[in-house]
Amino acid sequence: MAVIKAALLGYGTVGQGVVEIIQSRKKYLEQLTGAEIKITAILVKHLDRPRPLPASILVTDQFEEILDQKPDVIFEAINGEQPAYTYLSRALDADIPVVSANKALLATHGAALFAKAEKKSLSVKYEAAVASGTPVIGTLTRLLQVNKVVKLEAILNGTTNFILSSMHNQGDSFEDALKAAQKEGFAEADPANDLEGWDAFYKLMILSQLIYGKQPDWHEVTRQGIIAIDQSDLKQATLQGERIKHLAILEESNGKIIAAVKPVHLDSSHSLYGIDGVDNAVTMTTELAGPLTLRGPGAGKMATASAMIEDFLTLFEDQPEKQLQL
Repeated sequence: MAVIKAALLGYGTVGQGVVEIIQSRKKYLEQLTGAEIKITAILVKHLDRPRPLPASILVTDQFEEILDQKPDVIFEAINGEQPAYTYLSRALDADIPVVSANKALLATHGAALFAKAEKKSLSVKYEAAVASGTPVIGTLTRLLQVNKVVKLEAILNGTTNFILSSMHNQGDSFEDALKAAQKEGFAEADPANDLEGWDAFYKLMILSQLIYGKQPDWHEVTRQGIIAIDQSDLKQATLQGERIKHLAILEESNGKIIAAVKPVHLDSSHSLYGIDGVDNAVTMTTELAGPLTLRGPGAGKMATASAMIEDFLTLFEDQPEKQLQL
């Protein structure tokens, strides 16, 4: 049987999930691809940490050693713009397609990576970077072939949605809801990117690039987190028949892109009013198809890792003779 050699950049929560899925779904993935998928190398930051991995997998802190393995595909699950951008640029230079879950990287350098990939007839897949297990990128890509998105409203951060839902439904304080999110693995030990709105902001910029082919000036985008929200705010909203949701909003008006990430009061008629827990949801208003809402898990190891595996499988649809030399 043919073998697809895969390399993994980053062995944190999501990276571990990728390995688990490839190992636990081995036979099923072989049926889908007609090949055995093997993780042959993993790039880590700290070599001295114990990792329960087979001896056949090279664990290294040197990207050169990853390229020396000549992988057929690279999964990237690193946080931050660098060194991830350099790594993926070099992977594309080496004719290796990539799958990324790195929203900060793609928001900042996505256009450059996509342009490089297009020149080499390769793909950069990034479904997992925006809404984890919710297929927003794939759906939008198909819609945009004949449709124009007039407006997009979305809950793009599972952590903040979990916190606001816990505060509303259980009456938890902000601090208790955050601790619960961390205990469940939905929030990082340092949750600032989520709570201050940066995570949703990066995802919104990725969507803007996809939908409109450009992004607004970052300095003109309203970005507000949920740190200032307390029980008195939620109770006042409830008295008015409303709920507070942390929304990412995107639309184009007279050629100008208007974007915002902020808490918004929604009444029960709004499609995102009842989205609770760690779920993400996106409501798109399109010229031809009208309104469309997608909902799915927005945080967690397996939701994000599974989206990366789904992205990997779509490589077979995009010029498989070029993407994966079996």
